[in-house]
Amino acid sequence: MIFKRKVQKSKVFCVGLNKTGTTSLEKEMMDFGYSVGNQMDGTRLTNDWKKREFSRIIKLAKTADFFQDAPFSYPFTYVIMDHFFPKSKFILTIRDNSEQWTDSLTKFHSKLWGDGKNPLSKEELLNAPGIYPGFRYDVIKSLFDVTDDDLYNKRVLRNYYNQHNNNVKEYFRHRPNDLLILNISKPTAYIELCDFLNEKPRKTTFSWENKTADIKK
Repeated sequence: MIFKRKVQKSKVFCVGLNKTGTTSLEKEMMDFGYSVGNQMDGTRLTNDWKKREFSRIIKLAKTADFFQDAPFSYPFTYVIMDHFFPKSKFILTIRDNSEQWTDSLTKFHSKLWGDGKNPLSKEELLNAPGIYPGFRYDVIKSLFDVTDDDLYNKRVLRNYYNQHNNNVKEYFRHRPNDLLILNISKPTAYIELCDFLNEKPRKTTFSWENKTADIKK
């Protein structure tokens, strides 16, 4: 009997913000045979990240090949992952521009927890389901420098998006082979991903998952 040895996958971290196609990327990574980290376990470590305590986040990162969203999409985490998991690869998922991302995030949250039209109020965000009461509110306040009466301030969110992306690009500026900047809406995005991961293409384009427009109130 001949046993085939499982090919070891490189560890890959998606460091793009939520609502940049991370769910679609996760699906493709699973199709490539990557084991995917438990997203809920990652979300539960948000308070660790807020205190810059990375020990449990590092422990979680040892459990699979691919991770995305909280807390891996938060500032600073990619620096720690790069240090503790050398030779890993990083993918920065992006939208066409900061305004598109801001509108997508705001509408997505409104459709999930509000009236589907207007930005969420403090009360709506406090009442949104999460791992503990008020969790969604705490995340917004810890990530964005916003006031309670304007939690989805467009200028603040656009600046956050641009700053995050610029910081990631600057960190990997002299290591272009370790970072892929990926806009999954581009016709060439899927092939770019395959080339970056040295994977054989199974199709030609991405399937866009978790679109805001697909959520029904």
